[in-house]
Amino acid sequence: MNKILKYGLLGTGALVGIGVAGVAYVVATFNPNDYKAQIIKAVKDSKQRNLRLDGDIKLSFYPNIGASLSKVSLSEFRNDKEFAAIESARVSLALMPLLRKQVVVDEVAVSGLKAKLVMHKDGTTNIDDLLGQAGQKPEQQKPEQQKKAAGPSVKFDIASVSLEKTNLSYRDEGSGAQYAIRDLNLKTGRIAIGVPGKIEFSAGIQTNQPKLDINTRLKTTLTFDLDKQKYQLQGLELQASGSALDISNLKVTASGDVSADLATQEFAAKKFALNASGVKLKENGVSASANVSGANVKQSGQSYKFEATLDAPSLSLTKDKYSGDKLTLNAKLDAAFGNIVASLSLPGVEGNAQSFKVSALSLDLDVKQPEQAFKVKLSSPLSGNIKTQQFNLNNLSVAVTATGDKLPNKSVSSEMKGSVQVDALKQNVQANLAGGLLQSQIKAKVDVKGFADPAIKFDVDVDQFDADLYLPKAHASAAASAVPKSKEPEQALDLSALRTLNLDGSLRIGSLKVMNVKSTQLRMDVTALHGLVNINPLSAKLYQGSMNGSLSVNAQATPSIAIIQNLNGVNVAPLAKDAANLDMLEGKGNIGVNLTSHGNTVSAMKKALNGNFSLNLADGAIKGIDIDKKLRAAQALLSKGGGATSETQSANKDEKTAFKEFKATFKVTNGVAHNDDLSLRSELVRVSGAGDINIGNDSIDYVAKATITKTPDGKGGLTVPLHISGPYTGLKYTLDYGAMVKDAVKQKVESKKEEFKAKAQEQLKEKLKGLFK
Repeated sequence: MNKILKYGLLGTGALVGIGVAGVAYVVATFNPNDYKAQIIKAVKDSKQRNLRLDGDIKLSFYPNIGASLSKVSLSEFRNDKEFAAIESARVSLALMPLLRKQVVVDEVAVSGLKAKLVMHKDGTTNIDDLLGQAGQKPEQQKPEQQKKAAGPSVKFDIASVSLEKTNLSYRDEGSGAQYAIRDLNLKTGRIAIGVPGKIEFSAGIQTNQPKLDINTRLKTTLTFDLDKQKYQLQGLELQASGSALDISNLKVTASGDVSADLATQEFAAKKFALNASGVKLKENGVSASANVSGANVKQSGQSYKFEATLDAPSLSLTKDKYSGDKLTLNAKLDAAFGNIVASLSLPGVEGNAQSFKVSALSLDLDVKQPEQAFKVKLSSPLSGNIKTQQFNLNNLSVAVTATGDKLPNKSVSSEMKGSVQVDALKQNVQANLAGGLLQSQIKAKVDVKGFADPAIKFDVDVDQFDADLYLPKAHASAAASAVPKSKEPEQALDLSALRTLNLDGSLRIGSLKVMNVKSTQLRMDVTALHGLVNINPLSAKLYQGSMNGSLSVNAQATPSIAIIQNLNGVNVAPLAKDAANLDMLEGKGNIGVNLTSHGNTVSAMKKALNGNFSLNLADGAIKGIDIDKKLRAAQALLSKGGGATSETQSANKDEKTAFKEFKATFKVTNGVAHNDDLSLRSELVRVSGAGDINIGNDSIDYVAKATITKTPDGKGGLTVPLHISGPYTGLKYTLDYGAMVKDAVKQKVESKKEEFKAKAQEQLKEKLKGLFK
């Protein structure tokens, strides 16, 4: 027995020795480079591609079994054009595990890989032949082919993987989409089931649909189990920078721990943080440079800088339930109109596949503008049903604090409360709010149907509102300076927002001030659809009177406007002063307006005005000249036999012409208002006239005929033509004394004629009496 064992061991040892000797002989004598031609021919015959092996092929058998290649390339199918190339590749297997029937990859190292993948217009790709699917579209593959292609499950145990200088591209000839991965680098530790392995990854990604140019870098520790479909990333560090869509100077970072169990559909994140910043360009905007991590940004007026952070200390999602703890989203926006800082906080979130609850949603907004600042705080419990897509903010509170030098006490605080319901399936939002907003008390009901093209119904009551507190300060007018303005292109009217409006509702304001015009009991019933906006009625109490009428706007193509308005019992002096800073007319009465216009600018609108308007005022005055005083002075000069032929003066704010009645109607044609029925009456002065008010050019050319009557009934007296001309801001008054003298001479001649006629008639009567005696 011992001899058998002894000889058996000796035989076994001899066999092992012979095997080792054989392997050593093969290693020493076998050169794989001698078979390059056969390998190249085999690839050509089987795949109809050209293979180039310009570098050496090396094999190793101990202590690892491996192979290495260098300078390898492969052409396109039936084409000499290069499809893929590798500078070097090395693969080795651990020898000892193989003896135990275990496959352990010791190393995979690839450097300088280049490949170009193409999707043709017919749905085939340039690698179908390599996959055994030449001439077949993906949808034509049989299930057994797809299953076979998938192959058996793989058990990973790789000591390390290294990819360097890898460049991959994909082009879709049908859609024109192009994707590229450049300078891809990957280094890993051990990759095995259940074993944490470190991963370092970096690459540049470029696409044209959508437009992306991103550089990414990733560090993490990966643990996975393919059979159980479990994956975990620990110590995640992700960095990305570049541009995406219309965002430049983009920087994104992410960190935390993430896990996924695909078999049970469980996902979790811990200490997860996401940061993003960049500069967003508006459409047709000018490129802007920015240091997004600092404060210096070169704003072009067509861009804005943003920053956003998301913190999720604990987030869990399962098939039936999800929860989160203290989720916080912070955002900052820097733009030409001001700075906005927003913070969204969800202290606790829980739910399942059907519904969810947020105990106390909180949103804080901080808006800073050059002349004022606003702080808005929104809070409410939030609940919803995911299946029916219904969401409810049933105890909503909106608190607003505004600060600014123009505000009462430089600060205004208010709060509104109510509820908001959202039905996403029906695309419907209903809001019911009441309370304070800035310095106003508001009751509002709003109903929105449709999200892409919303139809809005509203009913809003506001006790009082001063819009001027929140409008930018007006620049000094041209009248304040004798220096003419530089000719700058006038900004076109932008009414594009009206084209998408679908409104139907009523707004009532107890007291309103806008652009310094004050009114009370304002009512506006508004309908708007497809760029057609109609406000009817548009009514209010203002300046001791009332207005009632309508306003319509057509924004479909060239903007047009139509206004019909009747003002009754209005005090025109404070109205003109507040509305246009004009101090030319006093009086109280009625004003009727029926005007239409169209144009792409305010100037074009003024020059395209057509329609009519009328004035009927009483107990007022025209400021700038005292016609009565001038006429009496002229009459005194005339009685002395002298006086100038004419006199021109600028408007004098200390002078005015009082009247008992002032009536006039104007026909407006292409921005010029013509009048020929002026009737102005005072105690001893009558004024008639005709002329034009050029609304488009802000000027007047009007001739009035003023008469000083001898009696209160208007009989007798001298008439003096008064020519009013020039721009609104520099009117000139010219009295034509020459015409007055002619009129006086004419009156004397007429008077002498009357006297002669009377005497002749008297003499004739006397003679006739003598004949009949």
